[in-house]
Amino acid sequence: MTPEEANLEARLEEQEQFEPPESFVEQANVSDPGIYEEFEENWPECWERAADLLSWDSEYDTVLEDGDAPFYEWFTGGELNASYNCLDRHVEEGAKNRAAIKWEGELGETRTYTYGDLLNEVEAFAATLRDLGVEEDDVVTLYMPMVPELPIAMLACARIGAPHSVVFAGFSADALATRMNSADSEYLVTCDGYYRRGDALDHISKTNEGLEGVDHEVSDVVVVDRLGDALDHSLSANQHDYDDLVDEHAGASVEPVSRDAEDMLFLMYTSGTTGQPKGVKHTTGGYLAYTAWTSQAVLDVKPEDTYWCSADIGWITGHSYIVYGPLALGTTTVMYEGTPDYPEKDRLWEIVEKNRVDIFYTAPTAIRAFMKWGKQYPERYDLSSLRLLGTVGEPINPRAWKWYYQHIGNEDCPVVDTWWQTETGGMMITTLPGINTMKPGSAGPPLPGIGAKVVDANGEEVDAGQAGYVMVDKPWPGMLRTLYQNDDRFITEYWQEYSDEDADEWTYFPEDGAKIDDDGYITILGRVDDVVNVSGHRLGTMEIESAVVGVEGIAEAAVVGGDHEIKGEAVYVYAIPEDGYDAGDELAERAIQGVVDSIGPIAKPEEVIFTPELPKTRSGKIMRRLLEDIASGNELGNTSTLRNPDVVDDIAEQAESN
Repeated sequence: MTPEEANLEARLEEQEQFEPPESFVEQANVSDPGIYEEFEENWPECWERAADLLSWDSEYDTVLEDGDAPFYEWFTGGELNASYNCLDRHVEEGAKNRAAIKWEGELGETRTYTYGDLLNEVEAFAATLRDLGVEEDDVVTLYMPMVPELPIAMLACARIGAPHSVVFAGFSADALATRMNSADSEYLVTCDGYYRRGDALDHISKTNEGLEGVDHEVSDVVVVDRLGDALDHSLSANQHDYDDLVDEHAGASVEPVSRDAEDMLFLMYTSGTTGQPKGVKHTTGGYLAYTAWTSQAVLDVKPEDTYWCSADIGWITGHSYIVYGPLALGTTTVMYEGTPDYPEKDRLWEIVEKNRVDIFYTAPTAIRAFMKWGKQYPERYDLSSLRLLGTVGEPINPRAWKWYYQHIGNEDCPVVDTWWQTETGGMMITTLPGINTMKPGSAGPPLPGIGAKVVDANGEEVDAGQAGYVMVDKPWPGMLRTLYQNDDRFITEYWQEYSDEDADEWTYFPEDGAKIDDDGYITILGRVDDVVNVSGHRLGTMEIESAVVGVEGIAEAAVVGGDHEIKGEAVYVYAIPEDGYDAGDELAERAIQGVVDSIGPIAKPEEVIFTPELPKTRSGKIMRRLLEDIASGNELGNTSTLRNPDVVDDIAEQAESN
C-alpha cells in the first residue's frame, strides 16, 4: 500500500458520515428534502405518486381501504396488468429496440432481449400456458435458475392472470413438493439443469424427485433446455420442451388480462418460526406501484440506465428489483447465471465494465467476499460507469460499507443500505441517495410515508442510542396481504405483538432488533425470532431442526445462527445422538447431508456439535441464546435459570475442540 493509499484508508476509517456528490444530487430522481413532510401531511394520498408510475385499465377509487385492518387494500377499484406495465406500454412509447434484459451465462454466453423481443416471447409463452389449460387464478410453480426464461414465465403468468410461485433452484426436491402442495399448484415450469463453476448440474432429476412428493395430479411440466447435449435426459408423458412450445406459438397475440389491484400477482414462500414455510401473498396494484416507486426513488433507476441487481430471482429481491421494479420503469436489467468467483474473482467487475452498468445492487455477503479477495480484482476494470451502489439482505458493517464505497464506487457513488423483507415487498428503511447523508452501518431513516419506529418490549419508543425492536405502525402499498390460505397465522406472526385489537390499532412487527440515533437513522441489529439469516436468505430453525432429527441416529437437535466472516451468519447444529450411535464425523456428515437434501445447499450447516444434553430452562425450553453465544465465540451470559447449567461449559469446550 502506498503512503497516499494508507492516508486515504485512515481518513475513511475515521469518517462517520458521507454526503452524496453534488453531481449525483443534480440528476437524482428525488432530490427535494420536502418529500418527507409532503408524504407525512398527505398520507395515504401521497402514495398516488407511486400509482402514477403505472398504466391503469380502470382508475382506482380509493388509495387505501382500511375497514378490515390488518387486511388492508390498496388502490381499490383499479384494474391493471403487470405484464402490460412491464412490456407493452414501453413498446407503444417507442422503446421496442431498447434492451430490456441482458443475460450473462456462466460460461460466457450472452443473450439480449429488447422490449420488443421480450414482449414477443412472453406472448408466445402466455399462449402456451393457456393451451396447456392454465386459467386465471391458477398458481403456476416456477422452479428455475437464473435463465431468461424465468422472468419470461413470470410475465407470461401475469399476462393471463395466473399467479406464479417461484421456488429457488437451489432448494431441494422436498422443498419443491412442500411448496407445490401448499399452493395447490398443478403446473410447473422448470429446466434440465444449469452451470455452477463450470459444471453442468442436473436439475431435472431433482425436479422429478420433487414431483413424486406432490399429493395431487400435476397436469403439465414445461422444461427449458439449458444444457443441450451436456446432460442426457428424456421427458415423461406430461413434460414438454419449452422451445418446441414457444416455436409453435410464435407470433401469438395474447391480450393482457385486466386484474383487480387486489388480485394476487404471486406467492413467495419464506421461512417462519414453525417448520412449515409461509406463502406470502403479494397483489398486483400495490406491489407493482411500490416496487416501481422505490426503484425510481431509492435506486435512482432511469429508462436509459443499465441496472444490475446480483440477487437470484428465486428470492424476493430478484422479484422486486430484477424483474418488476426495473421493467415497470422501462430500464435495462442485467441477469447473471453464475457465481462471483468463476472463472476468476473478477467476474462481476468484468460484467460491469462490459455492460457499462450504472447501478449495482448486491448483498453484504458478496461485499465481504470482495474484500477478502482483494482490491486488485476491481482495479483491473473501468468501473467509472457506476453512479449508485446498493446493499440488501442483511446489515452491512461500516468497514465493508467503506470498502465498497472506496474500491467499487471510487467515492463518487452514493451507497443505499436497504432494509426490507419478503413480506414488505420493497424497501422500507434506507437513505434517499439524492437527499440524505450516509452513515456506514446504519440503514438510514424510514422512507417517506413509512411509519417505522424502534420500540421497547412494551411498545414504547426508545431513546436515541438505545436498542429495541423495529415496528411499523402504518400500512404501505407493497405489503403482503395475507399468508396463503392462512389468515390466522398472518395475524399471529405479524400483527399480534404490538397491536391493540380492541382499539383496532394495528402494528406490523418484522421481528428485527434495531437502534435509532438522534437523526432518526435506524441501525438493524438482526433477527429476534427463530430464523437464521444466511447470506441475506432467511431460513427457519425449526425447518432445519426437523431435517436433522430426521437423520437416523440423532435424537434431538437445536439450530442457531452464529457469526461468519463471509456469510454474516451461518447455521450451527447442536445435536444429541441416540443411544448406540457414535457421535463422530460420519454422523455429522449424515446430519449435514440431511439438511441439504431436505432444504438445499443454502441451509448447509457450518458445523455439527454433539452433546449429551442441550441447555434448557426449568420449563424445558432450549436456551438458544447461549448456543448462539457459543457459535459466535461470545462471552457466555447468565446460566442460573437453567436446570442443567454445567452442560453449557461442556458444549463450549466441545465447540472449541472441533
